[in-house]
Amino acid sequence: MRAPVLLSWSGGKDAAWALHALRRHGRVEVVGLLSTITAQYERISMQGIRTAVLHAQADAVGLPVIEARIPRDADNEAYVASFAAGLAEARTRWPGLETIAFGDLFLADIRAWRETLCATLGWTPLFPLFDSDTSMLAREMIDGGLRAHVCCVDTTQLDARFAGRAFDAALLEALPAGIDPCGENGEFHTCVWAGPMFAYPLAIGPGETMLRDGRFAYTDFLLAGSP
Repeated sequence: MRAPVLLSWSGGKDAAWALHALRRHGRVEVVGLLSTITAQYERISMQGIRTAVLHAQADAVGLPVIEARIPRDADNEAYVASFAAGLAEARTRWPGLETIAFGDLFLADIRAWRETLCATLGWTPLFPLFDSDTSMLAREMIDGGLRAHVCCVDTTQLDARFAGRAFDAALLEALPAGIDPCGENGEFHTCVWAGPMFAYPLAIGPGETMLRDGRFAYTDFLLAGSP
């Protein structure tokens, strides 16, 4: 019997590829997704992906999603409280669930923080992609059929013109030296819309690109037919 696993879902390529890796692994069963939502914006925190797109992604991968809601400008205490509430909801839904997977790639400090937090809350973290060579991983994703667009750029690290671009071989070639191919240092974030973890591709298109907090260039992606 495969062990049940909850997956932290950002709506981006790393979370999607972690799902793909876990399903290929075969010894665990991903039963649901947990996403942190900024309540006032109705968007996935950091990525800025609309909740309508989030739920379309969840439908396409065939998994229910639990929303851990935080207020705008939430501090760490508010984030932890929301995360803990989301885990509690998941455990109520799937009794015996004790493992949550993350799509982190190589940042040891982030991994250590998650491990400490999960231990405090009585959960076991899983990192199926950790220690990946991100140059190889980025190309593996693209060659494996993952399709995504850049939805957020940290303009202190990368030019805003990259916002809205497809995550593809041309993007990788265009990235300046020192920028991680997977954006693991926070240079950019993506919105995934197709791949081997999806039963069908999503019909999404770019909307407006805007600068928030004087730093982050967000491209709004909408489902076809959305206002």
